[in-house]
Amino acid sequence: MANGFTKKKVGTLTLGEKLKKLRSDKRIALNEVSRVTRIRVEYLECLEEGKYDELPADVYVRGFLKSYGDFMGVDERNLIRLYEKEKGINKNLKKSKNPAKEDSKIKPINISSFIFTPQKFALAFSIFVVLATFLYLYRQAGVLTNVPRLIIFNPETNSEAQGDSVLLEGKTDKDARVFVNEQSILTDDEGGFKENVALQDGINVIKIKAVNRFQKEAVENITVQAKLAQENIDADGSSASNEILAQNMPEVNEQTMQIELTIDSGSVWISVEADGNLIFSGTVLAGAVQNFSAYDKIVISSGRANVTHIKLNGKDMGVLGDSDGAVKGVVFENN
Repeated sequence: MANGFTKKKVGTLTLGEKLKKLRSDKRIALNEVSRVTRIRVEYLECLEEGKYDELPADVYVRGFLKSYGDFMGVDERNLIRLYEKEKGINKNLKKSKNPAKEDSKIKPINISSFIFTPQKFALAFSIFVVLATFLYLYRQAGVLTNVPRLIIFNPETNSEAQGDSVLLEGKTDKDARVFVNEQSILTDDEGGFKENVALQDGINVIKIKAVNRFQKEAVENITVQAKLAQENIDADGSSASNEILAQNMPEVNEQTMQIELTIDSGSVWISVEADGNLIFSGTVLAGAVQNFSAYDKIVISSGRANVTHIKLNGKDMGVLGDSDGAVKGVVFENN
């Protein structure tokens, strides 16, 4: 006794201890309890030893405790409450001792370890520059080795022409130059070209060549069969009177002047104006004959003066000049 108070020892029995005491007080063996309650001896031992993890599901354990309480004459509800309380305590104790095991059930969140630093940015930019440079050089190498595009729309090869000229139409690369029978012709901004090509009677071979800035060439040969009117062809095979090349070109009569133009060799670009109107601009092949008439004046320009032969009103005037180069604006007047 201390300070006027009497100390008493307070003890609390566990479920297992309580079951053992009940059985001990009545001097009943486990085998007897198992026989009457039909609970296996190992399950009775687990209950008395507190080995709840070795017992079956809770629904069976509650059935065991109900049978045990009926057999011992105690309220089974108290036994069940005590079981649930102790099992919850044991579970919390195990969780506190092994937190890693519980946490392992939670899926971790994967966070990428990649961090975009200035050094990585510089490396990525350098790789991009190298790839872009490689792609540019690859394309430039392709340009150096590729021939220019050359497409001929008109005329078709092995075609026939009824007149003494044919309209040549086609397209090439923007930076390419075009030659018709080695005579340079103009192209537009998109590489398109149109050119009148004078024909001689019979088979004419038109050679079209495109040359790019790297001197790569593409060549097409077009064969055209020209059929001139038989009555208009002299004994020497030349055309004495070609069809009118423009609507405003006057008809041939005693009051008009007539010019017969032939090319001695190669092919030559020719431009002809009659009385101030452009009536022909195109390429004339070697041997082809072109006839023009006007009331007052004819002006001729040629890409090669020394092979452009002229006859004025049947009189041989010779070539336009001694130079192998171009000549412009040579005037012939009707006196």
